[in-house]
Amino acid sequence: MTDMFPRVKRWQRGYHPGQVEEFFEKARAAYEARPGTEEMTEEDVRAAAFDMVADGYQTAAVDAALDRLEAAMVRRRRARFTAERDEQEWMDQAIERATTLYPRLQRPAGQRFADAHGHGYLKEDVDELCESLIGYFEDGSPISAQQIRRATFRRARSSKAYDEAVVDTFLDRAVEVLLAVE
Repeated sequence: MTDMFPRVKRWQRGYHPGQVEEFFEKARAAYEARPGTEEMTEEDVRAAAFDMVADGYQTAAVDAALDRLEAAMVRRRRARFTAERDEQEWMDQAIERATTLYPRLQRPAGQRFADAHGHGYLKEDVDELCESLIGYFEDGSPISAQQIRRATFRRARSSKAYDEAVVDTFLDRAVEVLLAVE
């Protein structure tokens, strides 16, 4: 049997191959709507998590496949939606979801999210990404769901950091909005 993804180099850690393969098999069955399979949504794909193990799958390769799967699920949902309704209604819903992001984006830098209790994301890094989102919504500056998904933030403590869970939830909604219009 061949590996589904490339493996990490010797002595390194990557995603647990068995967990990854099981997830992608379930995803394939759901995407193909095989009888007796559970439905899977793009949120399920976004929430996928795997243990890190020695001799595992390369995280970048698996993450890229997850990105493609999530985008495919959004495209499929959009096609189904627009077959029953129309494209403008889909876009109106995307715009409505986008407006839920504005209140946070309009807050001053350094105050957009709750402070971390202990370690969190460096406020400057998160605020820089928020400025890119503001540019996208206000001026049409380019930014993609993948750029948001791949964003990394330096770690900081307490008042210099935002709470990671709050930021991650916000960024998940931003990804959802961008995928809906890409």
